[in-house]
Amino acid sequence: MLRLVEHEHDEHEHSHGLVDRSILRSRAGIRAVSWSLAILTITALVQAFIYTRTLSVALLADLIHNFGDALTAIPLGLAFFLRSAKGERLAGLAVVLAIFISALVALGQTIERLVNPRTLSHLWLLAAAGAIGFVGNEIAAQIRLRAGRRLDSPALVADGNHARVDGFVSLGVIASAGLVAAGLGIADPIVGLVITLVILKITWDSWHTVRGADHGHTD
Repeated sequence: MLRLVEHEHDEHEHSHGLVDRSILRSRAGIRAVSWSLAILTITALVQAFIYTRTLSVALLADLIHNFGDALTAIPLGLAFFLRSAKGERLAGLAVVLAIFISALVALGQTIERLVNPRTLSHLWLLAAAGAIGFVGNEIAAQIRLRAGRRLDSPALVADGNHARVDGFVSLGVIASAGLVAAGLGIADPIVGLVITLVILKITWDSWHTVRGADHGHTD
């Protein structure tokens, strides 16, 4: 009888430990996406303010993408809150969709600027916006990648890799400022187009990452 009670107690402790790990994973995931959401939102808001001063389409493409990237934290956060593996995979698909939509919006704005070119101003502010985008995305990428690897979350890792590439995309805004300052006014929409193509490549890579995770897990 005593051994039966001890066995039941051991089973209770084992089960309780599993629940604790699930809760801890959920909290860690929510914490990671919350921090990345805050950082990328601040980054995009600062870039949006600078855009009103510079009217750079390269910067517009970058900040639209950063806003979309920040919003991907919402479905990921909900998936971690619900502690659902299926929810994480669906959130990963939402991430891919958000990236793709941001690419389409950026493409439309870039084409419009190629048809109706504008003279840029405040080029030093434009370069600063690119630097801010790089730093903001790199911090968000570090947060997401570390948490994603620790929690074994392919969706979070995909989003982290996406943010890291975004940081280098933001450097294109600095290139745009430098080329325009050198007298190449057409450089801004061309850089915007290059940024858009990179975003589409990110969409494709993220799709394969999430799709591979979906095939590798079953509920």
